[in-house]
Amino acid sequence: MNDVNFLIGNENILNIPMAPFADEVCDFLNDLSKEILSSSEGRLYPDLSALAFWCRKANIQKLKSQERVGKYRLGRGLCFHIAPSNIPVNFAFSYVFSLLSGNANIVRLPSKDFPQVNALIGILKKVIEKYPKIQSRTAFVKYDRNSNATEEFSKIADARMIWGGDNTIKTVKSCTTKPRCIDIAFADRYSVCILDGEKILEADEKIMQRLSENFYNDTYLMDQNACSSPQIIYWLNDSSDAREKFWNTVYETAERKYVLQDAVCVDKYTKFCEDAIDYHETIKGVKNRGNLLYRSEISVLSENIENLRGKGGYFYEYSLNDLGEFFQVVDEKYQTVTYFGINPETLALNISSHELRGIDRIVPVGQAMDIDIIWDGYDLLSQLSRIIDVRG
Repeated sequence: MNDVNFLIGNENILNIPMAPFADEVCDFLNDLSKEILSSSEGRLYPDLSALAFWCRKANIQKLKSQERVGKYRLGRGLCFHIAPSNIPVNFAFSYVFSLLSGNANIVRLPSKDFPQVNALIGILKKVIEKYPKIQSRTAFVKYDRNSNATEEFSKIADARMIWGGDNTIKTVKSCTTKPRCIDIAFADRYSVCILDGEKILEADEKIMQRLSENFYNDTYLMDQNACSSPQIIYWLNDSSDAREKFWNTVYETAERKYVLQDAVCVDKYTKFCEDAIDYHETIKGVKNRGNLLYRSEISVLSENIENLRGKGGYFYEYSLNDLGEFFQVVDEKYQTVTYFGINPETLALNISSHELRGIDRIVPVGQAMDIDIIWDGYDLLSQLSRIIDVRG
């Protein structure tokens, strides 16, 4: 382990489970929330403030009151986390979910250098020192890709949270593990947005402003890199007036808030050229407003439509005759549907009745990034803890 950099903790981690929602864990998370919110970084980075908001006492107590895990339950033991490289603070949510479930944790940090990660590690160091029971069960590590640390940590893990692309998950799953070790894999997924054009036309300026801000947070904020960021916008009750009203407001919001990087400009133009070559039968036209917003019009929903992926303000859109047309292309890759102007219960009922293999989340526009203990179709608290079955 000489090539492993332990930013918090060490290799002598205490692998003793706790009960879910242990008092010390709840207090620790509340202190962490307060420390983030009082820091300059917490005010600077929205993803840090989102983490702090999630960890606040009121939310943790709400989750605890909703606990459906039975009277006698403990964590599985030691959970090894492999964080995604493109979402800075995802590693912290993964850690918090497992900690609340009663586990000791080894967390591999993102390979990329994010200022949010460095700031959060500093805050965690400060807070965790006051909680020795948690400190002895926690390690945050960094190591190079050519290290054998993943194999070594996998050997001692009782559970693994694996975030990443399909190839990453395949490689990690090839590592030797304990016979009872469980893997929760968050593979490459695909997400979309469904908008009702009639409801867009009915919306006043205040509603449209809020909608555009929420859409911006789902997409531009993470350059559409998150699996839950919508790539295709599906229109019900479509009209050119509704589209222009929506996209004009989105453009105005992005123009005011988005910092367009040179590399993203190149990526978007490259994507435009690739689409023109590879998908000339699927895409019938592209509209753009400078380099800030690209809209690619899909003419037909073909097989493997989820291969169409934008970045930094490059969107695809399609006019639906009805939801059944959309359901025909849904497969297990589909994760999140964000919506505006449609009934989510009706959508969920249709997904169930059509017996679809995909779509795990249905949330309003603006909540695509709102990660929680139910994610990717998993109840993480249930998965990461074990039941002690007692019968009289």
